[in-house]
Amino acid sequence: MTPPRYHLGCPVWSNRDWVGSLFSAGTKSKDFLRQYSAAFDTVEGNNCFYGLPKPEIVTRWRDESAPGFRFCFKFPRAISHDQRLRGVAAETTAFLERLKPLAEADKLGPSFLQLPPSFGPDALPVLHDYLTVLPKDFQVAVEVRHQAFFNKGEDERQLNRMLLELGIDRVMLDSRALFSAEPMDADTRTAQGKKPRLPVHAISLGPRPFIRFIGHPDVDANRPFLEPWLDKLALWLAEGREPYFFAHTPNNRHAPQLVRLVKEQLRARLAKALSDDSGV
Repeated sequence: MTPPRYHLGCPVWSNRDWVGSLFSAGTKSKDFLRQYSAAFDTVEGNNCFYGLPKPEIVTRWRDESAPGFRFCFKFPRAISHDQRLRGVAAETTAFLERLKPLAEADKLGPSFLQLPPSFGPDALPVLHDYLTVLPKDFQVAVEVRHQAFFNKGEDERQLNRMLLELGIDRVMLDSRALFSAEPMDADTRTAQGKKPRLPVHAISLGPRPFIRFIGHPDVDANRPFLEPWLDKLALWLAEGREPYFFAHTPNNRHAPQLVRLVKEQLRARLAKALSDDSGV
């Protein structure tokens, strides 16, 4: 029996604060990806949001990352924010072509299309038209931030139906742990000022549930907020889905520790379920 497949990672692979913890002492930045991908099997990539990396850089990422590693890049802001999915055929083609070496090496996970808060229900036909022309083998998850998509009304139902019909997952953003923290330090205050505070709707509409968990700076303080996600992850794995879970913390200094906590807790949950099923 093939074991269930899930992916856990951080929002970046390069953070100098991790030298001496995730990375061995004295590690240079050129070796960050190699060591990161030996510890975790996926990463968010904001790189493409601000501009496409050079082809030789993408090739280097492909060659330096471990077998089975998955990059999950954010769509360029020129597509999602500047032009709001209109008239972006050339930009989309350039994005897909730039990531092609990773796709051919089976190192490309779902890319996430993060839409601005002003992208609301009236623009759903534009979103539908954009998603339907993407290559069928290109994995995508959509992140919305307009309040109407969190009110459990007809606008949200229309969005969910559309994504369900297309087999595309809706990104689940959970910032409750972050906002439960007292803003005692500059990093937490900055994160609370930048991250959205939206209701959490844990719903999987496609084959690859995509969770972005924005955590408390004290790793242990995240435990009660993680419990419902562990239940969901176990459920989705039992259904044959392939979830991706990304753990953020303020400044991401403690993101690796948070990912390890999720990994430890999820493995224990799955082992218990297996034991219960076997009657041991």
